[in-house]
Amino acid sequence: TTSATAIPTATMSATTAKPSTTLLLIDLQKDFHPGGSLAIPTANKDAKRIVDFIRSNSHKITRIVATFDSHHKFHIANPHFWVSGKKDDAATHPKPFTIITAQNIKDGDWKPNPSLRIPLHADGIVDPRIFKDFHPDASPGSYEWLCAYALEYAQRLEAKGRFQLCIWPEHCLMGSPGHAIVDDVFGAFQEWCATTGGTVEWVYKGQNLFTEMYSALEAEVPVSESNSFNKKLQASLASSDRLLIGGQAMSHCVNYTTRDIVRQWPSKDKSNIILLTDCGSPVVGFEAEAEQFKKDMQAEGVTLSTSKDAL
Repeated sequence: TTSATAIPTATMSATTAKPSTTLLLIDLQKDFHPGGSLAIPTANKDAKRIVDFIRSNSHKITRIVATFDSHHKFHIANPHFWVSGKKDDAATHPKPFTIITAQNIKDGDWKPNPSLRIPLHADGIVDPRIFKDFHPDASPGSYEWLCAYALEYAQRLEAKGRFQLCIWPEHCLMGSPGHAIVDDVFGAFQEWCATTGGTVEWVYKGQNLFTEMYSALEAEVPVSESNSFNKKLQASLASSDRLLIGGQAMSHCVNYTTRDIVRQWPSKDKSNIILLTDCGSPVVGFEAEAEQFKKDMQAEGVTLSTSKDAL
């Protein structure tokens, strides 16, 4: 995306020939692995299976597309975006896993951090052509505008029916060690490049301060062109004869990326999407969401397979 950062939210390398097999790997970053700020206890085991799969099938894998969850400190789902609305507690940030509802904002329980400065180069960070029908009685970029936006965002997020605003531990901050791909997987990527002559294609998501982006295809509440549905990425993935998907977390970003892909995929070809069930795990406490996701995908006609049986 063209967002508040120099890195696009979704960038794709051009391909000239129709690929036969694409491996889409979601957010295999250090912060989601043991030792990271949002660690999934079994993620290292998942990563080992991904590494083994790439090494065992390097010449069968035509493309590797890998996503990066990519955030700023003052992202709307991070603690520092918010402060308590209580006068005697005004310096307090919400703890990780706090749910902030639109009603909480209306009631003054939480409010945007007054110290947040909208980046000067961020024209279009909230594009009125995309985030329509938002006309607060406040100057764009002012604190009053920010408060009005925060409430409107929470309302639109809840109206969509997938999420309420959940505050996460700071994770995958751009430039931090936790933003990097886990070492063993990165090594396997480089081996695959050297062996096949291929180039890993990188997709960045989540840089816009003012919206969440669990899916690599679209923000939960699109606020600019760059985080609206990525037709180019969808078409690129749909050009594959087989699309294999794995990564972290099965409860969240794998879940909603896959759902967005499947929603646009031809019904007769959905079995060509293969969810690698042993190459991803849920965030702790969200196991039920991961199980429901797998059941839903099976009902849609997506193939569920372990990595050993996928190819």
